[in-house]
Amino acid sequence: MHDGEITIDSISKIEGTAGLRVVVKNGQVADLKFIIKDYRRFYTEAVIGKPMLATPSFVSRICGTCSLAHLFCALEAIEKSQDIENSEQTMLLRRLAYDGLMIRDHALHLYFFVLPDILGVDSILDIPDPAELGSNRAELGYDQAKLSSGQARLGSSQAKLGHQLLEDSFVIKKIGSDLSTAIAGAAIHALLPTVGGFLRLPDQAQFPDLVRRLEEIREPVLRGIETFAKMEDRLLRNSDYLCLRNESRYDFLEGEVVNNTGKRVSEEEFDHFLKKVIIPYSQAEGYVFSDTHEDYLVGALARMNLNADLLNARTKKDVKKYLSLFPSHNIYHNNLAQAIEILQCVDEAAEILKTIKIVEEKPITRPPQGGVGVGVIEAPRGTLYHLAEVDNEGMISRYDVIVPTAQNQINIENDLKKYFSENLNKDREILRLEAEKIIRAYDPCMSCATNFLKIDWREE
Repeated sequence: MHDGEITIDSISKIEGTAGLRVVVKNGQVADLKFIIKDYRRFYTEAVIGKPMLATPSFVSRICGTCSLAHLFCALEAIEKSQDIENSEQTMLLRRLAYDGLMIRDHALHLYFFVLPDILGVDSILDIPDPAELGSNRAELGYDQAKLSSGQARLGSSQAKLGHQLLEDSFVIKKIGSDLSTAIAGAAIHALLPTVGGFLRLPDQAQFPDLVRRLEEIREPVLRGIETFAKMEDRLLRNSDYLCLRNESRYDFLEGEVVNNTGKRVSEEEFDHFLKKVIIPYSQAEGYVFSDTHEDYLVGALARMNLNADLLNARTKKDVKKYLSLFPSHNIYHNNLAQAIEILQCVDEAAEILKTIKIVEEKPITRPPQGGVGVGVIEAPRGTLYHLAEVDNEGMISRYDVIVPTAQNQINIENDLKKYFSENLNKDREILRLEAEKIIRAYDPCMSCATNFLKIDWREE
């Protein structure tokens, strides 16, 4: 590639809007900027002066896909500020609802955003019904030989696989949504979870059918795991990793913050463990470790690297041949890690539904008190932090949120620098597509965006 500038205005098939600018001088990457464009919406300022009981539902609006993550993280922060310790039943029900979120959210990313990359097509809309192909081949998507015209060859066998996986995705997403709805009242912006418990407990009569459907999707989930394990893309970089770890189980809601050096940090110390980095060209601040100033990665890959030994016994047995790939420094294995987490959530949810006995209980309540509480959980895309400071009247006086994508921003940028530095001899269109795939592997969470990339080339 000649010296010049690559500008990607909007990354396609991610949850939101981000761009990329690369400057090449003297055959080297002189500058690279990964730019998050739609981050600041001032939720943390808007809740100041609002009642603490209303705040979790309000901040769940930060995200339309993983709203349950923000809801549960906010609930934990406020409950800690009020010294409320939830019942075992409340925590089991939250785990159930959260398993539903993980199933649905991971399936959205893997099947709707990543699957087209595996099949070599532009979008899932380009996956034909194999019955319509017969023995012919369809001209779809893109390949390296026809990048400029946006065409690729998808044979009947690939079309059949793609069509099967697409059908699988709808069934998997549906049970995830239905599981969260059965427990929390809705899959998105759930109304039933509240400070200290649930406003209404779920109807246990629904549980046998949910168990049956969870068992039925194990085969489709395993088919997806096999597919994403065969993804040949590789980008290796010795990143540091961070996530929650609960020594008793593979957990998204409770644990201690750990990293791959063995350091352990309490939830209350989490923000002190990180150093905020102002990135002037991005709407999101970045983060590095405060002691080493190194970038790090959060998300399913970090969780699988650090917590694979804690997987559900049934899950671990059925994915044994894939676990040898972890710990992994290949960012594309984040996709495989998400696929394995779907099975983990399916198996955990089925076990809880089979054994839990719902007893009537009201949310724990007490007079408001002044205090500060911290919630740290594993959102689908990584470690999520909420801090709530409450005054003596039960009103929010300070609130803070650190989201996974902000934490991953510097690591994404450094991955891209490595990729471009090693591949400048490739065609620009290939560089564009590969850059998109690297960013998509992180599953960055902004609001949904499906527009395709436009690049402004400027030669120097």
